[in-house]
Amino acid sequence: MIKVVNKYETIFIINPNLGEEEITGLVEKFKSLIASAGEVENVDEWGKRRLAYTINDLNEGYYVLINFSAEPSFVQELERVYKITDGIVRAIVIKKDE
Repeated sequence: MIKVVNKYETIFIINPNLGEEEITGLVEKFKSLIASAGEVENVDEWGKRRLAYTINDLNEGYYVLINFSAEPSFVQELERVYKITDGIVRAIVIKKDE
């Protein structure tokens, strides 16, 4: 059976009111989650940025971009974990064209 592996990028926004350690912890959590199911190609922490519009009374967010490759079934699990993790304001996973 052939394993299908696609390239993805995910951007998630962390609540900037969390402490530095909590933000670092969340970044590490998602890095290791992705690494456990695929391969992390690079992690780009953009830091605090202004949001385009207010979300949950927040005007800023801590942005993190991760490029990775994994099986398509993993994307659903990643999105599920984003939704149930406190401190994640928004998240999106995008399949990249090869």
